[in-house]
Amino acid sequence: MLLELSQVEVAYRQSLICQGVSLAVDRKEVVCLLGRNGVGKTTLMRSLMGILPNRAGKILFDGQDVTSLPSHERARRGMAYVPQGRLVFPQLTVAENLRGGTLIGEDAANRRRGFGPVDESVFAYFPILRERLHQRAGLLSGGEQQMLALGRALAANPRLLLLDEPSEGIQPSIVQQIRDIIARIAIERNLAVLLVEQNLKFATGASTRGYVMDKGQIVAEGSVAELAKDAVVSQHLTFVEEKRQPA
Repeated sequence: MLLELSQVEVAYRQSLICQGVSLAVDRKEVVCLLGRNGVGKTTLMRSLMGILPNRAGKILFDGQDVTSLPSHERARRGMAYVPQGRLVFPQLTVAENLRGGTLIGEDAANRRRGFGPVDESVFAYFPILRERLHQRAGLLSGGEQQMLALGRALAANPRLLLLDEPSEGIQPSIVQQIRDIIARIAIERNLAVLLVEQNLKFATGASTRGYVMDKGQIVAEGSVAELAKDAVVSQHLTFVEEKRQPA
């Protein structure tokens, strides 16, 4: 497995949020982490990237213990994070945002000389970004910003992609497009993808298997077909069937 978590605990001050979380994701695989708001999914993702420290447990990446490594070192080893809300640089152009992605990852030469060239391979997944290259990112639609955030992450040539609710606030037609692209990316770029979602339809369409989280713990796991049919799992999910308002 490329990513392995073993009994990970994460706390905010004295409050224990993630309680003994264990999961695994391998190359060419999309694994979903399902659960309602407030159950600890984003906290776990922030811990995976080193933004929050672990109180206990171990994180292995490609067989190496990265539990105590800082965020920038994890990024250089091939971990990329697209947070909830996208967080593109609104005053920079699409091209500048994409070039910024080349400053992350294992290519030290790009980091030394500043912005690298735009990664043309990104346009195979998001052709609209080529048309928007000189437009400021803040003027893009919500769906286009999500594509830009994904493209910027891919520009770092990662081995693991952590996605926190990529369907949030995006019109249904774009949601479907992004879902299909995530599945393609995993296979074509030999990536491991951990996908945090509340939208069951989106998650099951992109993933092959998954975990369900509640109150900071993994309460179920299995193939997405098994999870979708499990009556117990439904108690721990908010079923959002792509009815959100477009951004």
